Amino acid sequence: MKTLFLLLTAGIACADVSPYASLQQEMKLAIARGNAWLATQQKAEGHWDDPETPAFSALALTAAVRDPNRKAGEEKPAHVKKGFTWLLTNQKEDGGIFNKGLSVYNTATSVTALASAGDEAYEAAIVRARKHLINNQWDKGEKGKPDEANDGGIGYGSKNDRSDMSNTHLALEAIVLSQKIIQDGKHGEQPDLDWGAAVQFISRCQNLEETNDRDWASNDPKNKGGFVYGPNESKVESEKLPSGKTPLRSYGSMSYVGLLSLIYAKLSPDDQRVVAVKEWLGKNYTMDENPGVGAQGLYYYYSAMAKALSASGIDKLSLEGGKTADWRKDLCEKLLSKQRENGSWVNDNGRWMESNAVLSTAYAVMALEQIYDSIPQR
Repeated sequence: MKTLFLLLTAGIACADVSPYASLQQEMKLAIARGNAWLATQQKAEGHWDDPETPAFSALALTAAVRDPNRKAGEEKPAHVKKGFTWLLTNQKEDGGIFNKGLSVYNTATSVTALASAGDEAYEAAIVRARKHLINNQWDKGEKGKPDEANDGGIGYGSKNDRSDMSNTHLALEAIVLSQKIIQDGKHGEQPDLDWGAAVQFISRCQNLEETNDRDWASNDPKNKGGFVYGPNESKVESEKLPSGKTPLRSYGSMSYVGLLSLIYAKLSPDDQRVVAVKEWLGKNYTMDENPGVGAQGLYYYYSAMAKALSASGIDKLSLEGGKTADWRKDLCEKLLSKQRENGSWVNDNGRWMESNAVLSTAYAVMALEQIYDSIPQR
């Protein structure tokens, strides 16, 4: 009887082990190696890479503070403290954290890093930076009406070029992550984004005729549900359809940040925009490229995938033909296979600065951390 009991309890114990248990250990090691390499790349002044672009430092710091190897409540390493101190020296009077330009890109990534640190000492800076992001939401037409194509979205920060999905999703992420800091009122009354206008802008970047009022929007099988870079442009060459319409082509990374943006805007899972983009992602599921643009922006794509699918609560992504994909396992194994001996990652394709190993490594580490955090507890 004792032997039978031991066998039964051993069976129960095995059943309770996460199917990702082995991968979790590999992820922790890969994350530790990636962050250790990033630490060696920090400059004496406290920043990473180009000091004119604080986003490089912000991304490296986010990777550092989200490391699952760190114990809860553990003091930040000295180099991380130094990095945050340097980052805050770049905050301007209007709250933005930037140097020569790209104020939204730099500020949004900085707010995400500061909020991820969970340090009360950073709260005042976060609140000021959050306001800067909200103030950069476009409203160029009739006040309060998202009647211009770029209205409701957020661009790099100049407000005289255009809005785009990449900067919009980074700003939305920073605003959502910092919401908990202002919700108790201790920082006084704070502005909020015009979320209705934001949803309108996001919809104008999706190939879905039912919800996009742009003439180029198309429900053709190749594009339906996917996202483009902005309401007037895609990074992928368009193809004329038999109907004579030339849609803007949907592509991978923007479709994942599109899904993520819809989630940040609190659209329900059964909203037709959410359903449509998930269908597009299932049809175009791959770890070998950024669908539509090949190797360009591949690590940005991996990071966006990890964030969007974990935020969606998706364990298995539905593919064509009734199949499903264990995206956590697939993405984790792909990232592990691409890590270099020194702990870093780099994209041989230099588009969007991914030949810069600091940038690609930060994206890869954050993707692994997102996967690790999203694994269901058993």
